[in-house]
Amino acid sequence: MATAKISSDKFLNRELSWIEFNARVLHEGLRADVPLLERLTFLSIVTSNFNEFFQVRVASIKRLLKNAPGAKDISGLTPKQQLRAISERAHEVMAAQQECLKTQILPALAKEGFVYKRPENFSAAQKEFTEDFFKNQVLPLLTPLRTDTEQFPQIVNLKYHAAFLLKPIANIRTMNEAFEAKPGVPLVALVQIPDTIPNLIWLPGEKPNVKEFATLADLVIKYGTWLFAGFEVKQSLLFNVARDADFAVDEDSGENFVQAMQEILVQRQSSFAVRIVCNKTSSELQKFLANKLNLTTQDVYAFEGLVDAATLCEISDAEDTARLKNEKWQHFENAALPQEGAYWDTLKQRDVILHVPYESYQSVVKFLEDAAEDADVLSIKMTLYRTGRSSPIITALKKAARNGKQVTALVELKARFDEELNIAWAEELERAGVIVVYGLVNLKVHAKIMMVIRREQDTFKRYIHLSTGNYNPKTARLYSDISLFTSNHEIANDATKFFNIVTGYSALQTMKYLSMAPVDLKSKLLMMIQREIELSTPETPGLIMAKMNSLADEQVISALYRANRAGVRVMLNIRGICMLLPGVKGMSENIKVVSIVDRYLEHARIFYFQNGVSPEIYLASADWMPRNLDRRIELMFPILSDEVFAEIKHILEIYFDANTNIFELQNTGAWKALRPKPGEEPRRAQKILYEEYKARNERNKTPKTRFAVRRK
Repeated sequence: MATAKISSDKFLNRELSWIEFNARVLHEGLRADVPLLERLTFLSIVTSNFNEFFQVRVASIKRLLKNAPGAKDISGLTPKQQLRAISERAHEVMAAQQECLKTQILPALAKEGFVYKRPENFSAAQKEFTEDFFKNQVLPLLTPLRTDTEQFPQIVNLKYHAAFLLKPIANIRTMNEAFEAKPGVPLVALVQIPDTIPNLIWLPGEKPNVKEFATLADLVIKYGTWLFAGFEVKQSLLFNVARDADFAVDEDSGENFVQAMQEILVQRQSSFAVRIVCNKTSSELQKFLANKLNLTTQDVYAFEGLVDAATLCEISDAEDTARLKNEKWQHFENAALPQEGAYWDTLKQRDVILHVPYESYQSVVKFLEDAAEDADVLSIKMTLYRTGRSSPIITALKKAARNGKQVTALVELKARFDEELNIAWAEELERAGVIVVYGLVNLKVHAKIMMVIRREQDTFKRYIHLSTGNYNPKTARLYSDISLFTSNHEIANDATKFFNIVTGYSALQTMKYLSMAPVDLKSKLLMMIQREIELSTPETPGLIMAKMNSLADEQVISALYRANRAGVRVMLNIRGICMLLPGVKGMSENIKVVSIVDRYLEHARIFYFQNGVSPEIYLASADWMPRNLDRRIELMFPILSDEVFAEIKHILEIYFDANTNIFELQNTGAWKALRPKPGEEPRRAQKILYEEYKARNERNKTPKTRFAVRRK
């Protein structure tokens, strides 16, 4: 796939860089050497990523086009130019996704015994089965909506709908003359596809070891004609609409914040339309819907025989699919933490890092559960951004409160698309006696920190957990993150100050080790880049290695360009957006940017600064983006233990040494998939890390040698 021009001379466009990340995800779905259902998962991720992208980023640019059409971003593009370039590249990526689904995934599934059948290919038995299924289980749930009314029907955000273009059958009397066609006004009805029924419908089959299926949407299109007695269905269309989700509560309004957030969730379902995805069965209905939704042709994404990757993913739940998935990787126990008993004594002696999902997130859950049960624990404080459903973290916090601990949870209600769940958690925690704080006005609390205060002898001891990722056990099985357990006194002092600042009325206080956005995290980063510049010499050039999700801050990028000109080597491993342009002579020839896409989503933020002969490593909840550095509460924390330092540096070096499942950003803005050179062994970072943790686990299971003592 070609890459559109996405940059000025210095900065890549943020939105187009993000689309290129999705092109890298799609690339994994296109690989024939990836297990079939894993390929399907990658293609489904492309769909969900684009859904969010259009709801948030494209919606914000459309709003900018209306309010400030001449404004330019740092790549030099106006809103109109951005929207045109986004549409062009997004159409290419989504078309390639659909082509892969139809010409590669579906035929490959058929070879494996999972056959997709469209209604026109149903056998007599399948036609009888689907008619009965539709009549008894689907039809009662459908609500056809007229569109020739004064108010156009609400098309719910991201829900699939069927549109039907109707024509009255001659000499058939209708119940209401208003149903008759008005001159120049097409008779169009809309039907929402119900989401209370599985999207995948298994069909009766005649062949052994072959499972045939249809989709619910296909059945609604096929048999939806039954909804319109007295009318002929001339044309039909399957579609969904993405709506604006880029708006938030006016936090200075003084209104009830939770109630205001709930109102925002309702508004999101009927906000202005941003994009329509549909099949190509009716150009007339396409134009009709685009006109009604105030969308242009570049906002319409129409594909021949539209296939929903998420629907196909339901095949994973069928029997006999393990052979079509990745080999299962274990989540090993952390070698540094005791398998029995609480962690207190261990953490008094040393710092411990946890690298999920290679190591089990159960260590974090156990740490909190032990605190909830321990009679000597007096208080627990933590931040919650995304916790997931059925969370053992929430259960442990409620238990702690009921056991008489003072429990404080800072729940960020503004975590986009998790607002409703977080409101429910907050209310549940409050009922259990937890002190719940609803974040800060105009700042999202994105920091991940937990503090346990325990009575020990005649004093208090504080145990701290800091993480690059959320307190979410589900995503901790899919996202690669690193967290730190420590009882370091100075870090504990900083943690205490942090909680006082974000939950009360404390003035900003100087912290010794923790850096906090938007206070001093960005200035600390810029200072360390400048320090690298000053210490760099031709004989001993400076070195910065950084791993993060996104790089989009203009000041940080400019500082990295200055470092490049001073001879500092800059190595960046960036999963998603990168607005820095590497490999440009005189600006960035010493900067290398790579990106890993593999079975786990890379989420950890790790920053290494050589600092002459005194190297430093930091972990953080923040990416190098304006929103993280200027508009969120974030934390960056140093690695002080020599042993832990060596371990994290080793992890970082593995990420940069990979030669497969990795892409390198070119000075054109294009990403190139790297491959092992002839005769070179493949080095896949995630596989290497897994094997190392597996070997460590095997060593720990080996019984220790016992020496018998000979006695008289």
